[in-house]
Amino acid sequence: MRKLAGYAGLVVAIVAITMSVYHVYVRLTVYAPDQHALLFITLGFSLVLSFLLWPRRKDATPDRIPWSDLGLAALSLACVGYMFVNYDYIVNRFPTAHPLTAMDMLVGGVGILLVLEATRRTIGASLPIVAIVFLVYALAGQWLFGFLHHRGLTAEITIDQSWFTTEGVFGVPLQVAGTYVILFIIFGTFLERSGAGQFFMNFANAIAGGARGGPGKVAVVSSSLFGTISGSAVANVMVDGWLTIPMMKKTGFKPEAAAAIEAVASTGGQIMPPIMGAAAFVMAEFLGASYTQVMIAAAIPALFYYGALFAAIHFNAVRSGLKGLPREELPILGEIMIKQAHLFLPVIVLLGLLLLGFTPTYGAIVATGALVVISWLRPATGMGPRACLESLRDGAIHTVPVAMACASAGIVIGVVLQTGLALRFTAFLIDFTYGYLLLALLITMVAGIILGMGMPTTPAYIMQAALLVPAIIKLGVEPMAAHMFAFYFSCLSAVTPPVALAVYAAASIGGASLWKSGVQAMKFAAAGFIVPFFFVFNPALLFEGPWFDILRAVVTGSIGVIALAAALEAYFLRPASWVERALFLAAALLLIDPQALTDVIGLAVLGVALLSQKLRPIGQPRPAE
Repeated sequence: MRKLAGYAGLVVAIVAITMSVYHVYVRLTVYAPDQHALLFITLGFSLVLSFLLWPRRKDATPDRIPWSDLGLAALSLACVGYMFVNYDYIVNRFPTAHPLTAMDMLVGGVGILLVLEATRRTIGASLPIVAIVFLVYALAGQWLFGFLHHRGLTAEITIDQSWFTTEGVFGVPLQVAGTYVILFIIFGTFLERSGAGQFFMNFANAIAGGARGGPGKVAVVSSSLFGTISGSAVANVMVDGWLTIPMMKKTGFKPEAAAAIEAVASTGGQIMPPIMGAAAFVMAEFLGASYTQVMIAAAIPALFYYGALFAAIHFNAVRSGLKGLPREELPILGEIMIKQAHLFLPVIVLLGLLLLGFTPTYGAIVATGALVVISWLRPATGMGPRACLESLRDGAIHTVPVAMACASAGIVIGVVLQTGLALRFTAFLIDFTYGYLLLALLITMVAGIILGMGMPTTPAYIMQAALLVPAIIKLGVEPMAAHMFAFYFSCLSAVTPPVALAVYAAASIGGASLWKSGVQAMKFAAAGFIVPFFFVFNPALLFEGPWFDILRAVVTGSIGVIALAAALEAYFLRPASWVERALFLAAALLLIDPQALTDVIGLAVLGVALLSQKLRPIGQPRPAE
């Protein structure tokens, strides 16, 4: 991204601040424009900022905007302006029934190309390539075979569907970006500017830094909290990792273990309530549910994810004989709480408003306003006009990649809907798996990981929601569980080799082997790969059902993920033999499955493993490595 100064930097800052202020304003006034106008404006701002801030090539001059990019920004304004000039006609026409004029075709075609190019610049080429493949599929369907065959769309219908309807570029994904995501990103930038990131790190160090393997546990606590600010695994790594990874290596963690811990902890920020990744808001829209319902459903799996990671770090540290940070290097919890604990309050305000049933947009705006006021409780964290303007600027800039990803994903959704691919693919998947749900889930898992390797979580999840999730639902899975399953594996691609972006970022900081770090990350993130299969078959893990069943699922599942960590790290009370590891693994799988019979059997198996550990002489037999 370009680092602009002088007049160019000022102009970009004004555009970005205006974008943020506008999106806050429309949620506070009764005179807000309708949804069409909001989406046109969101896309217009996002396209302009894309071409002004992101260069065509990575090696381009970082501090200057070439005339060609200024031209693309102007062309973006012209395409969006056309939508407003012909607003009544575009909003009230019947798509595909009213033919497009030659000018409509030109504007729609150019607009689609601008969206694809802006997406390529902001998040990479993978998603634009996928969108182009689907556009070609729309045009070439009559020459394809099997479930891919359809009668083929004309260029006019393809452009109409992709640009002039609310089932293409201006579809549900962009609606979510312009309605919810930008407000939460603005809240995150205000939180970061107030010093909350450093407070989270100090807080984590104070409560866990001195424990055995303390720096690793600090990474878990701080990264889960920092997820509230960024919502991006790689961003979490790049902010937290520069401190936590050297700290872990200093106390004896191997470079690969340190990189894996930070990558897995940072990835969990997207699945950790109260503020999850942008895909969670899209999920709520697809489900026709409130974001609060999604947030509550994600709570238990997130608890298991971080509980297993925390336990694995502890067992790894004990087995390796690691210590925590010296007492003199640790911040004092009391002093931190006195000076900075007020920075927790905006997050508490937001969580409280969501749980009380207020809309996410209202909650984000109120929490942001509360943060500005609360920051002045301590002079060191007080946010003045300059800090507020910079937060508004950064909030808009951080929204641009999300908005462009959502716009390009909308093109794919439009083609899927217009060609009927979703229904045919659902039928194909059910036939291919012979109606076996487990096989369909495995296919969805692999697809989610592969899609997530090449694009951010949000578009990767959207692809699955369009093609794979309907098949899972048709096989009997509850919609919330089906969507959450796809969402999880879109997130976990960040720590799954061979393309594990969060691991790559962490390994580069720690000087670690990429492949070894990736393998270790998969071990640390094991609960994330296992738990989704269980909540598909038992909704108690998603807070659905009687309270007693939910409580039992939480208690036994928590024990189960600790047993899982013991199996993978070959340690519990002492180094574990292969037989004991097998017992721990069996107990984990039985306990995570929230059924009375499996819980009883799981506790019995765990008891056998612990008894073996207790009675076996130390060093006999040789522990498994």
